[in-house]
Amino acid sequence: MENNKSVLWPEGILIALLALCGVFSLAFMMLLRPNPSEAQNRQSINVKNIAANAGTQQRIEKLKVAMLTSWQQGAQVKGLAYSLPSRFQGAVINAAKLTKGEKVIALTFDDGPWPQTTEQVLDILKSNNIKGTFFVVGQNLKNYPELGKQIVTQGHVIANHTWHHWYHFMNPQAAAFEIDRTTDLIYQVTGAKTNIFRPPGGMLHNGLAAYAKGRKYVVVMWSADSIDYKLPTVPKLINNVIRDSKPGGIVLMHDGGGNRSRTVQALPEIISNLRKQGYRFVTIPELLEMEDADQKLIAKKK
Repeated sequence: MENNKSVLWPEGILIALLALCGVFSLAFMMLLRPNPSEAQNRQSINVKNIAANAGTQQRIEKLKVAMLTSWQQGAQVKGLAYSLPSRFQGAVINAAKLTKGEKVIALTFDDGPWPQTTEQVLDILKSNNIKGTFFVVGQNLKNYPELGKQIVTQGHVIANHTWHHWYHFMNPQAAAFEIDRTTDLIYQVTGAKTNIFRPPGGMLHNGLAAYAKGRKYVVVMWSADSIDYKLPTVPKLINNVIRDSKPGGIVLMHDGGGNRSRTVQALPEIISNLRKQGYRFVTIPELLEMEDADQKLIAKKK
């Protein structure tokens, strides 16, 4: 009996040790193994994040496509060769002659596109449902083409204000460079074929206007000058415009060429004031078409 006990006792200890090791191993494995619900949650979160990122990327791509399509359609529809009555091709105008005295007026902006200011002007016009006419400088359009595209896609008229905005006398070759290069770039950037021109500083005798008239551009001047380029106070700037505004008039302001923050501040008040007087806002082509229709009606009555 004693011999049997001496044999069984070590075997019992061995079995107990093996069982204990098994328990510890199982416990260790349970500690290392992630909670199934947590693993599922992590997997779910990762899937959701991936899906969200993919969805955001898809929306961005769709937005890019939509913007490009919108710009292309805008260039095709609005960026056309502006239809101007033949009587104005090669002519200089300061305002439209409307025999009925209809209260319409054209807001025009020179020297852009310009960082921040042009976009601020566009936002103000958009919020007021107004279309303006922008006389752009070629080298500025080259530097800020996206702003030029915004002008056209938002339904405004884009026009030529030379490449360098120089004032000195130019021979026909220099004038051709200044005007033709700008017109070509306007078309390349926006799709618009413009035949509307304003000479820098309103100078009509330094070779630029003569070249433009010879090329059948309408040379557009103005009847109300904000004189914003001299940086008057905002109330003075507003008064400059309101004082000289009249039916068929053309207002000169600037969205580029320097600090135009005062123009931006004054513009909403100018719009509000003119509207209270019963004015409606039109583009230069619309203004000229109105005068043309008016003159044709007079001719028929005669």
